[in-house]
Amino acid sequence: MDGSQQQGGGGGRPYRSHLRPACIPCRRRKSRCQTAADNTACVTCLAHQTECYFPEDSQTSESPEPARRRRRRAEPRASVEASGLTPVRAGVRATASFHGGAKANTSASMAGSRSTAMGRQASIPVSNAPPISVAAMSRPGQGYHDRVEGSAMALGSDDDQHLNLHIVGPATTNDSQVLSTYLSGIAGATRSTRMIVPEPASCSRPVLFTEVQKRPVGVILNRSPSAEKLEIIEKLLEPHNEAVIDEYFKKVNICLPLLDEASFRRQYHEDKTRISPALLACLYAHTIIYWQSSPTLSRYRCPESRFIWNLASEAIYSELHLSPGMSIIKAILLNIGGRPTTSLIGNGVLLGSAVSMAHSLGLNHNPLPWQIPQAEKYLRMKIWWSVLVHDRWTSLAHGTPPHIHKAQYDVPPPTIEYLRQSSTEANSSRFEITARVFISLVALSEVLGLFLQYVYSVRRERLTTTDLELALNQWTEKLEGPCRRIVLHGSHLEINGAANLRLAYLTAKLLLQRIQLEAEKQTDGVNEEQIMNRYSAARMTSEEMLMLIQDFQKDHLGDFWMAVSSFAFPSAVNFLLRCALETENTPEGLVQSHSFKIAYDLIAALRSHQEQHKWDLGDICIAQHAEIVEKILAGVAPDEQGGNSSSLDLQEFDASILDHVFPSIWDPLQNAFTW
Repeated sequence: MDGSQQQGGGGGRPYRSHLRPACIPCRRRKSRCQTAADNTACVTCLAHQTECYFPEDSQTSESPEPARRRRRRAEPRASVEASGLTPVRAGVRATASFHGGAKANTSASMAGSRSTAMGRQASIPVSNAPPISVAAMSRPGQGYHDRVEGSAMALGSDDDQHLNLHIVGPATTNDSQVLSTYLSGIAGATRSTRMIVPEPASCSRPVLFTEVQKRPVGVILNRSPSAEKLEIIEKLLEPHNEAVIDEYFKKVNICLPLLDEASFRRQYHEDKTRISPALLACLYAHTIIYWQSSPTLSRYRCPESRFIWNLASEAIYSELHLSPGMSIIKAILLNIGGRPTTSLIGNGVLLGSAVSMAHSLGLNHNPLPWQIPQAEKYLRMKIWWSVLVHDRWTSLAHGTPPHIHKAQYDVPPPTIEYLRQSSTEANSSRFEITARVFISLVALSEVLGLFLQYVYSVRRERLTTTDLELALNQWTEKLEGPCRRIVLHGSHLEINGAANLRLAYLTAKLLLQRIQLEAEKQTDGVNEEQIMNRYSAARMTSEEMLMLIQDFQKDHLGDFWMAVSSFAFPSAVNFLLRCALETENTPEGLVQSHSFKIAYDLIAALRSHQEQHKWDLGDICIAQHAEIVEKILAGVAPDEQGGNSSSLDLQEFDASILDHVFPSIWDPLQNAFTW
């Protein structure tokens, strides 16, 4: 009797083909899975309007794999019954001797940690398998090399993966570890928990990650919306797409290392679709500002940057909602670091999302003792350094407290050795000097963190101004070679990132002097001579900033700049005008005061660079202060209602009027000091 006759029997079991297994949603619903010939989704998923996807490691009914799996599962149970051990002890031995996959290695690590904690004399052999990346742990169906290439560099948005890893908090780590250790000895009872174990000689504690749903429930994603935005951007840039990428690695990534250049270029040429669309879109938009200063790109018409930025922002918000991962952190940093700055609140929201994602992925932990690939260790540290730099300087520019606190991360500071591991120019002299500039910038950001802690503190227990001055002096004393001359003398500005470092130092120094001035005014016995000395020191720093801007050449203006540096100029001008108003008594004295002259010359220098070289970092300062400085110079000042008065009587002039003329959003720290 053939198969059709057997199937037609009334009492027989209905025939079901196992050539294609049931989809994952039908398995969860425990419903029958039927697929039409002309559709890739099953009938049940179409009815429920849910995404239909099948297991990646499915085997055909003719494959002997299920039998091998059954035998493999039966052998540990037989050994347990024969030895009389409990499931936990048997699980320790079974998982310790198995080196086949990520889950086995993880279980062995868990069991080993548990047995050590309980004081058992368990001998667990060390696995010879290579370390597995954190992101790869959520992909049990892929081979090791695929996981390292696809996830260790964290370039992709992983739209084809439905789960993401989230760090387990320290309060529940021990509970999850105990339960996972027990379940590791029971066949088929493993939990969706992954452990990163430190090196044997390390004193670090294991770090646990758990799998969470990446996309919102019920969202059907046929094509990534961010990919559609990227396609439009690439059409606008054609045929200069690769030239834009070259410019990014030449100007930006070498000064603020965020991407692994070798891995990115390899992935870009082999399969560009595996790179996060939001990341690539923001990379294009971020580099548009360097179009005119590029010898290659400047010969062609530059596309509309505002339109490209809008598309890149839409791609970010879409990917942040649908498939957040490590790549979205890089995309956000490129977005908020882009120029010109036009969305203050939007950048603050995105930065908060990036810091939250960094914490959830465990980037605030030192990865050096972890048993993961070296490439991922350096990648995680570089992303954290970039997040830290943006958090500190954005806090200063926006007038909001920083998101990251010193006591909540232990990532080591950058060194030449760490940065050299993933650089394509590791042996060049250009790499070493630019790497030292970046190291100095990260260290200065740490010093700025102390200043911000003082400014935003609402409690009485805080650092003194002497502590802050000591921190900046110690940072300066540790500088060596060209970095020391860049910071103290303003020379060697031809080095990539040198001008940005010099301006960052002057900004931090001026902030310190403002803090000292405010503290001096709040003392019981006010010393007028000491206050005048503070004013003079602040004016000298502002004049150094002016001379730096005046000495800029075209190459300096086309170099790397942090976008938040644009807020340093309006803050300095606002402070200079306050100094002039508080130290002068006549209109003639105000106009002829040294503070007013510095402010006027600074605006003039910024306007000159704007008109001749289209330098955008002075746009905010010019828009907010140029008109009022010209009116004061002409002897006309606006009153509180916005009208004009024919004369300026400084004896009756209230300096608080500047709060209406200069919105506090451009000088966020003028009212931030709490006493």
